[in-house]
Amino acid sequence: MGHRTTLYPQHVQAGARFVDFAGWEMPVHYGSLVQEHHTVRGHAGAFDVSHMTVVDIRGLEAGRFLSRVLANDVRRVGPRKAIYSAMLNAEGGILDDLIVYPLNDEYRMVVNCATRNKDLAWLREQLAGDQCTIDARDDLSIVAVQGPQAISACLKAFPVAHHEVLENLKVFEGTPSGTWYIARTGYTGEQGVEVIVPNEEVVDLWQELNTMGVQPIGLGARDTLRLEAGLNLYGSDMDESVTPFESNMAWTVVLEDREFIGRQALTEQLARGVQRNLVGLVMDGKGVMRAGYPVFCDDRPVGSVTSGAFSPTLSKSIALARLSDTRGQMCVGIRGRKLNVEVVRPPFVKNGKQVFKPAISS
Repeated sequence: MGHRTTLYPQHVQAGARFVDFAGWEMPVHYGSLVQEHHTVRGHAGAFDVSHMTVVDIRGLEAGRFLSRVLANDVRRVGPRKAIYSAMLNAEGGILDDLIVYPLNDEYRMVVNCATRNKDLAWLREQLAGDQCTIDARDDLSIVAVQGPQAISACLKAFPVAHHEVLENLKVFEGTPSGTWYIARTGYTGEQGVEVIVPNEEVVDLWQELNTMGVQPIGLGARDTLRLEAGLNLYGSDMDESVTPFESNMAWTVVLEDREFIGRQALTEQLARGVQRNLVGLVMDGKGVMRAGYPVFCDDRPVGSVTSGAFSPTLSKSIALARLSDTRGQMCVGIRGRKLNVEVVRPPFVKNGKQVFKPAISS
């Protein structure tokens, strides 16, 4: 039996089908992945993402420590503003991607569940005398409410004491509200709220959301939604074998005015030239692109699909792929056939609308 979140009994009651996800028993869907996907795009849905790990970094040198271990610079953002970053090894490979929320004199990180133990061990190894502590908060749960009606649904479901905080948050901001931490973040390309609450309060929150018509959504729809939004999945679209520059994450790297782990390797890669890029693929014909499928440029193998699925919003197959060349006729190999695809710049969908544009080959 795997790990279970505090909301596991609620998922059973709702008829969830479970899968093992990095050692956690998690709901993949509650009946129909496609229906749940459309619920988020058209209304709002609630995700239990308590399998992810909340880590609090506290102490006088917490900011300096994080500036040294992250590719993005947390000291460049003010209070309330969240920041997305990668942790890198000395070779510039991505150990994990994460979100950091400033909390007055401390910082709150949310890291992936599959990398929890590796992340915590690595962070503690890097302390090197810094005056700060690293605390994994297993006493906290995370609920994500996503969709065009997410804000209004949360205002109906949240206790009145949290309304003013939520109403005054901008996108990619977060702040404490009593025992809760409320953030305008998400993983779907829609409006969203992610709320971190004590385990003993999460069942009441979940049930109130359900009462207000916010349906539970499983990991299956979460994956198709994040792919449409052009968002990477750790372990599929990036890992320790690739750098941010090869993973459509150059915007998360701040090279100036500081040293950080992996900086030298990234600088050297830029000097040599980045040889592979993560791009979007769209296929109009029949078939579904899946992770691992080979990609060809004028019949030459140039890489492979890292994530692929049928897009419920666009009614066609979309994918992310890491490629060394896109200057020619592009095809994906599916069951012995080479099917034409278009190279595009993700995201594919934002706020429920098609937004992808053709990539400019160089």
